Amino acid sequence: MAKPPSQNKASKRSRARLVSSRTVYRGPVFWVSTDQVDEPGGVRVRRDLIHHSGSVVVLAVDDSGKVPRVLLERQYRHAASDYLWELPAGRIDPGEQELKAAQRELIEETGYRARTWKRILKFYASPGFVAETMSVFLATGLQLGEAEPEEDEVIYKRLVPLPAAVKMILRGTIRDAKTISSVLWLEHMTRTTPAMGTRRAP
Repeated sequence: MAKPPSQNKASKRSRARLVSSRTVYRGPVFWVSTDQVDEPGGVRVRRDLIHHSGSVVVLAVDDSGKVPRVLLERQYRHAASDYLWELPAGRIDPGEQELKAAQRELIEETGYRARTWKRILKFYASPGFVAETMSVFLATGLQLGEAEPEEDEVIYKRLVPLPAAVKMILRGTIRDAKTISSVLWLEHMTRTTPAMGTRRAP
């Protein structure tokens, strides 16, 4: 195990330096590299990273009534060996704009279109070993159309009142991190902000 650097040595180095990088796996969705890195603390370490083109998440909200309703999906996730409640989401295709990806994913998975869109959050899914970012878009003014799921997608969808969605989180019914953070953001904003500005889709 590497010894921690002295405080003086650490203060002289503010950025990491990539010494070497080797791709050890490449698949259709992500690739894995083994990196040797001189980190800002002055320690050389091996880091195995999962690389990804980035994802978009859609917090689709029916705001036509007194209580906002959140569009949730339920589908089987092999990594969890269970069915999970989630927000619509998907990967950004090469060369694709984030907003276009979000609009595409909402249509493909649910059939809904939205009149107004706003990016509200951007975060790392699991920065210890995954280099994937997730951008969350608030979508309002929903209009239902025909879904266009991929062949391996079997998706059940439901509009859930926001208070009920929050209770699903607190009871552990919703266990997906991107959904938890986005729904709690919406709950906070509805309590503290009278009107949340959005922009119309192009």
